[in-house]
Amino acid sequence: MFNRIFLVFLLVCNIGGTIYGYIWYGGQLSITPWYFYPFVPDSPTATLFLCILILLILFNKKFGLIDALAFTTLIKYGVWAVIMNIWNFIDMGFVSWIGLMLIASHAAMALMAFMFLPYIEIKPWHFYVTAIWLFHNDFIDYVYMQYPKYGNLHPHAAEIGYLAFWLTVIVLVLLYKLAGRHNN
Repeated sequence: MFNRIFLVFLLVCNIGGTIYGYIWYGGQLSITPWYFYPFVPDSPTATLFLCILILLILFNKKFGLIDALAFTTLIKYGVWAVIMNIWNFIDMGFVSWIGLMLIASHAAMALMAFMFLPYIEIKPWHFYVTAIWLFHNDFIDYVYMQYPKYGNLHPHAAEIGYLAFWLTVIVLVLLYKLAGRHNN
């Protein structure tokens, strides 16, 4: 897993996905107030955290906050996007190839989080800052309505916000239980 060639391959793939993700959010960012920019492109920011984590591993460095942010955001937004794409298929009444690509790439995000679990080392403050980031992001997304706009699911924003809240709780529990157990 931590073979340098494999890590470079993952890094290159995730840099490409991160760039694609930020481009995908271009339309929404063009109408978003600048102060919400860090909270709108959720999935590319998650893969950006992963890219930083991989670079840290390649340079034999550690930063627990990046570990925590990468682990939680990869799972949360990976799972969130898979659910939203399936929901969108049901809403549209057909399956699109772009939706299938998004399901595959976002499922891979969630799986990659677990691949890096043996590397993750966090301190309590990393956990708390990550929790604040995730809950603040949910607040921005569903109180200020800056959540990722996809398909025609906007009439279900309250339900999607509720799902996002519980995904945040779940990933924080996973981080606490799995990374905490690994670090003891």
